[in-house]
Amino acid sequence: MASLGRLERVELREAWDNEATAFTPWLAGDENITLLGDAIGIELEVEAQEKSVGPFKADILCKDTADDHYVLIENQLERTDHKHLGQLLTYAAGLHAVTIVWIADRFTEEHRAAIDWLNEITSSEFHFFGLEIELWKIGDSPIAPKFNIVCKPNDWTSDVSRVAQSITSGELTETKRLQLEYWTQLQNVLAERGSQINGTKPRPQHWNNFSIGRSAFRLVATVNTQKQALGVEIYCLGPNALAHFELLRERQDKIESEMKTELEWLELPNRRASRIVTRKRDTDPADKANWPQQHAWIAGQLELMYSSFRARVRELNADDYVADHDDNEDED
Repeated sequence: MASLGRLERVELREAWDNEATAFTPWLAGDENITLLGDAIGIELEVEAQEKSVGPFKADILCKDTADDHYVLIENQLERTDHKHLGQLLTYAAGLHAVTIVWIADRFTEEHRAAIDWLNEITSSEFHFFGLEIELWKIGDSPIAPKFNIVCKPNDWTSDVSRVAQSITSGELTETKRLQLEYWTQLQNVLAERGSQINGTKPRPQHWNNFSIGRSAFRLVATVNTQKQALGVEIYCLGPNALAHFELLRERQDKIESEMKTELEWLELPNRRASRIVTRKRDTDPADKANWPQQHAWIAGQLELMYSSFRARVRELNADDYVADHDDNEDED
């Protein structure tokens, strides 16, 4: 019989002697912020450390790469206290729409109840997470961190109630109801596949966003009932959208070879966005009997896009793009 080790709990101060100079920089590292993101189900991109919000400085400011909403992280190496709770409320007031993540060695019952209460009374723009962090090792093994969620947003219950109320009151059209059901079932398919694709909450609209690992980029699935078509695309937006798009287009042959398909490269030069699209035509999103095939195609294309574009997107530097001005030269 194999010899088994014994898990041993390690005090946080053995790994980090100071919150600001040790724990915060560690958590802001790519590998560790990914670990936190996996725990709460959000792909995070670090924007800043010690970010000023009102009279306080937040430990880490991130963006949710699926929708560019702010995610603000406040951490403690001891149990929760009233001071940090007050700071969290200040942050929420200063950022208006934000997800707040409070990490501590231990949550008191009163602070756990406070976070649950905030999730109940605040609008859908605010989300509050409480997490305890633990450190473990086996024998002389390296110390391993573990995040445990002790309180989280009740979005699912709120959204279900809100949508149900909208349907009952007639606020949602038949098309909107269909879209909401379509994306909800797609999320179920992705979960059943064990997919690494993380999407935003299903909503009654013709598109659904998914994270590709960097803000200013979207992995998007679309349905068009009028044109009877499905689409999956990379959406580049922001002031560097064109530069990022052109840098990706330089790799067009390699990307299309990897995906084994031709893509539509839509520059959209007059808008601050560009798109790289694959489509499935002659497919009716209103045909529920065909949804399993449609969802399988969308899930497969999302995973292909994610695999082919994720690393490339994260490495893009707009300064590497040199614009071709030939088209702007005066004609004789």
